Amino acid sequence: MTLLDTPIEKTMIPAPAADAAPARAEKVNLVGLTREDMAAALLQAGIPDRAVKMRVGQLWHWIYYRGVRSFDEMTSISKELRRDLADRFEVKRGEVVECQLSTDGTRKWLLRYGPNAEIETVHIPEEDRGALCVSSQVGCTLNCRFCHTGTMPWVRNLSPAEIVDQMMIARDTIGEWPSPSGTRMISNIVMMGMGEPLYNYDSVAKALRIIMDEEGISLSKRRITLSTSGVVPMIERVGRELGVGLAISLHAVRNDIRDLIVPLNRKYPIEQLLQACRDYPTAANSRRITFEYVMLKGINDSVADAKELVRLISGIPAKVNLIPFNPWPGSPYECSDQKTIDAFVEVVNRAGYSSPVRTPRGRDIMAACGQLKSASQKVRASEKVVPAA
Repeated sequence: MTLLDTPIEKTMIPAPAADAAPARAEKVNLVGLTREDMAAALLQAGIPDRAVKMRVGQLWHWIYYRGVRSFDEMTSISKELRRDLADRFEVKRGEVVECQLSTDGTRKWLLRYGPNAEIETVHIPEEDRGALCVSSQVGCTLNCRFCHTGTMPWVRNLSPAEIVDQMMIARDTIGEWPSPSGTRMISNIVMMGMGEPLYNYDSVAKALRIIMDEEGISLSKRRITLSTSGVVPMIERVGRELGVGLAISLHAVRNDIRDLIVPLNRKYPIEQLLQACRDYPTAANSRRITFEYVMLKGINDSVADAKELVRLISGIPAKVNLIPFNPWPGSPYECSDQKTIDAFVEVVNRAGYSSPVRTPRGRDIMAACGQLKSASQKVRASEKVVPAA
C-alpha cells in the first residue's frame, strides 16, 4: 500500500531513511501561519494533498479555537500522526517575564521573544468586556516626545506569530479558551501598544487576519482598531484590505507643534493626514475615525486649539478621544488641569463631536497610554558575543 492509499486518519509523515542522519531541522512554529502557510508546511512535511485541508482545519481548531499548546491535546488526530507532527512542528508561546495587576484591574505582561526583544501588552477590563492593547514592534522609530515608548531605541519588527501570541497569552491568563461566542473579557483589540503598526504592516495584517478568522479566535473587524501616528501612504490600504477601525494619533492642530511632539508630521503634515482620513474607505457615521489627542499643559490644550480641531475634522465621521497625559520618569510635560480639559471638551461637544475623556487605567503599574516601555536595546554587530569554538 502506498502513502496515498493510506486512510487519512492513519496518515504518517514519512521518516528519513535509516542510513541518512542529517541534523534535525528547527521545528516550525504553527502559530502565526495563515491557513495557506500551514497547508504548504504540511505538504512539505509529507501530508498527502488530499488530507491537507482537513489537517489544517483540525490544527486551526485546536490552536486558535481551543488554545492548546501541545499536540498531545489534539484528540481528533491519531496518536501516531500527533507524534510525527510534534517531531516537526511546535505551538509556541513567548516567555512571560512578568505579569502585573493594577489596583484597577488592568493587567500588563512583559513578554520576551528572544534576545533583546521584550515588549509589553496590556488588558484593560470593563464589567463585561475588555480591550487588549497589542504591540507591533520592539521599541519605536517615531520618538513622540510625550510617549515613554518613544524614548526606546527601535530594535525590530514583531512577526505575525509574536503579534497573535499576545492575544493567546492574554487568553491563557484570563482563561478565555475555547473562543467564547457570547460575553468576552477580551472583546476588543487596539493596535496601540509599542511601535507604529503601519511600519510593520505585512506582519500586522497577517496577524489580524488570523485573529479575525471565524473558525478560530473569531474577533470581528468591528472590534479591532489600528492606531497610527500618520503614515499617510498606508492608511487607505488598511481600510481596503483589513476594514478595521482607524485611530489617528493627532495630538496637535498646528504643524509647528505637531512637528515637535510627533516628529513624523515633518514627513506627513496635518493637511495630508486629514485628507487620508477623508478618503478612508470604511469611514462612515456608523464607523467613525477616532482622533486621539493627549492633553499637554500649555502646549495643545487651549480653547483656540479646540476650535481649530473642530475646523480641521469638519466633514469627517469622527469622534475625539481626549487622553489626560500619563507621566513617566523624566517626562518633559504635565497633564492639563481639569478645568482646561472641561473647557476643551465643551467646544468639541458643542460642534457635535463625541469627545470622551479617557479615564487613566493602570498608572500604578506604568500600563496607561504612553507609558509602555521595555528594557530591550538593539545590539550592534560589534557587541555580539561569539562563543568560543
